[in-house]
Amino acid sequence: MTITADLPVSPAQRRSAELERQLAGDPGCFRVLTGDRPTGALHLGHYFGTLHNRVRLQDLGVDVFVLIADYQVLTDRDVAERLTEHVEGLLLDYLAIGIDPARATVFNHSAVPALNQLMLPFLSLVSVAELGRNPTVKDEIAHSRQAAVSGLMYTYPVHQAADILFCKGNLVPVGQDQLPHLEITRTVARRFNERYGAVFPEPDALLSAAPLLLGTDATKMSKSRGNAIALGADADETARLIKGATTDAERHITYEPERRPGVSSLVLLAALCLDRDPSELAEEIGNGGASGLKRTVTDAVNTRMAPIRARRAEYARDMEYVREVLRAGNERANAVAEATLREVREAMGMFR
Repeated sequence: MTITADLPVSPAQRRSAELERQLAGDPGCFRVLTGDRPTGALHLGHYFGTLHNRVRLQDLGVDVFVLIADYQVLTDRDVAERLTEHVEGLLLDYLAIGIDPARATVFNHSAVPALNQLMLPFLSLVSVAELGRNPTVKDEIAHSRQAAVSGLMYTYPVHQAADILFCKGNLVPVGQDQLPHLEITRTVARRFNERYGAVFPEPDALLSAAPLLLGTDATKMSKSRGNAIALGADADETARLIKGATTDAERHITYEPERRPGVSSLVLLAALCLDRDPSELAEEIGNGGASGLKRTVTDAVNTRMAPIRARRAEYARDMEYVREVLRAGNERANAVAEATLREVREAMGMFR
């Protein structure tokens, strides 16, 4: 399904389109770094926004590194609660959606010391003012759960630079709002290369074309707001959550995201699950009203998610295998990180 609009095309969008053409022709020349913080269950917004794209890139033949960013849980909270549970939940979701540990590397921050050590030289390449001006950091500080913002929040973009550059990632799938973070990574790579010699690529942004899904309360879908449908939710829970979703008083169903955000987000969710155009689907539901819309959404979601749920349940019966996936991924990530750190030390003339 494609959704088009007559909007100006930005340089980042033009570059992303060119990268898609290169991916189709030579996927093996790319290495992607992507990932999630283990702060709760992944949901349908994650699935349609990023997760299915990781599988697409993997299946194209791109070398995909998937980071479970456990250290970054602490950027906006005082403690990392239920960390093991959340990490294992991410692993189950990754495997269920089709991430193949034979073709992708799944690893976590705290198991790869050399990656985190790269932060020290990288921090010397950016100023405090540059970090403070980062709009994403500003937004995260404004919504922080901490009584006082920790130093880790300011270093967050540099930690992300270490995430990407430790494996010499040259392609990073992002949303438009994450471009400032990636620009810090590009700045770090460029300045390191200028100061010490060519070591790192300047990674490109692969912009997500995924439309925005709202939560069941018609606000931003979020793990912490209780307005999301988790990938691990069963059919009954999914039906219950959709039944309680916010709509409006108009009976006739239309797809008008600006005027009718709640209704339109539900239409979009069904359209994504059915691979349909949302405007055509809304017209088809027509005078079925909110109840007809919610029946359509429930059926679409449960049909689309059924095989994913079945695979997730199957993997959950063998958690030792699931943990072994992470151990093997950490082993590979450590080897890559240690090789990069050695190269960095040699370029900087560090005593060994």
